[in-house]
Amino acid sequence: MKRIFTLVLLSLCLSSHLKAQEFTLDADIRPRFEYRHGFGSLFPDEGNPAAFVTQRSRLNLRFKDEKLSLYLSFQDVSTWGDTQQLSSSDNNNSFSLFQAWIRYAFTENWALKLGRQTISYDDQRILGEVDWAMQGRFHDAAMIQYSKNKFKLDLAFAYNQEAQNSLGTDYTVTGAFSYKTMQMAHVTKTWDKASFSFLFMNNGFQKYTSDPVPLTDGVYNRQTTGTYFTFPLSVFSITGSAYLQTGKANSSTDLSAYQYMVEAKYSLGKTTVIAGFESLSGTDQDREEKNKSFFPLYGTNHKFNGYMDYFYVGNHANNVGLNDVYGKITLTLGEKSTLGLNTHVFFANAEMASDLSQNLGTELDLVFSKSIAKFIKMNVGYSQMFATESMSSVKGGIPSDNTNNWGWAQLIINPRLLTHTLK
Repeated sequence: MKRIFTLVLLSLCLSSHLKAQEFTLDADIRPRFEYRHGFGSLFPDEGNPAAFVTQRSRLNLRFKDEKLSLYLSFQDVSTWGDTQQLSSSDNNNSFSLFQAWIRYAFTENWALKLGRQTISYDDQRILGEVDWAMQGRFHDAAMIQYSKNKFKLDLAFAYNQEAQNSLGTDYTVTGAFSYKTMQMAHVTKTWDKASFSFLFMNNGFQKYTSDPVPLTDGVYNRQTTGTYFTFPLSVFSITGSAYLQTGKANSSTDLSAYQYMVEAKYSLGKTTVIAGFESLSGTDQDREEKNKSFFPLYGTNHKFNGYMDYFYVGNHANNVGLNDVYGKITLTLGEKSTLGLNTHVFFANAEMASDLSQNLGTELDLVFSKSIAKFIKMNVGYSQMFATESMSSVKGGIPSDNTNNWGWAQLIINPRLLTHTLK
């Protein structure tokens, strides 16, 4: 923490010698209690529910002048009680650097952004900040940006290494689709109430061969290409997306997969109603030579396909895919609170083994939100999954007839600690 305050003081000292600049300091603190009884997967026989409190404590520093922008974000993500009292240090390495980037505007339209940054677009289906996860998601990348007349173009490039090696470029970091290389182009055009975007992203993953011993053998690549759109239609607004994934699912298996989604939103007074359908392709359980399972990679997947995270949140990769029929209703209760109810009916996209039905189950999500004071918001939620035997097959044979539910409560505190401006 001493380093953080030293940086703050240094920034303030620098700001006194600069003109037309802004400096801000704000915090993001969010403790969250969870009761898990079938969260993320089915609840097993003879299992015991889990309960805990996690907390994110984040400090954000921003600096901006006419051409240069700087951003630093430090965070501690921990579970209450994971560090022994009176300990001289945090042995769980919960403190980290979330973002650290610079952006320089060469002209009114062109800019370069370098460093650790979030990359988030559209509805965050493919690329998102993943703010529900306490740690969030970042990318170490270089980005060229162009914007003019409601048209935006971002070109991003990344090359990852785990150490400053003298020999070789092996990249053994795994999990969460950690890539070695990335090239991305994202184009957005907006109108008064409509927008259209196009995404192309190529991710390169370290490839290994085991003959005669494990050796690196270049990279294999996965491409994700598609569009996202929103536009008004009479009293409704329509949102949709469609993506293709090609290349390799792993070093030896070809990939051919798709996703598409369409939803309609209708607002009447204090009530908002949404109806939609999303399809993510999958591979038959009896397996095929080609992998047909779409995975939304680096998106904020918690916001899709039910809040209990049964699909695509660190799971359900290379599986039977998903067809999700959903409806959502949100009621405004007074000036500072809302109540939302979401219903999802899940089906496998691909064929199940043993003549099982493609019906996986139904999930209900209830969320209450209220602003309780300046800078403070409270969210409370309850979810229940009504699973089928087919869900049991997808989740490794865990019985489907146990109660599967999840409850949580969270506070979000976002105070602006300091704003300093010189002109």
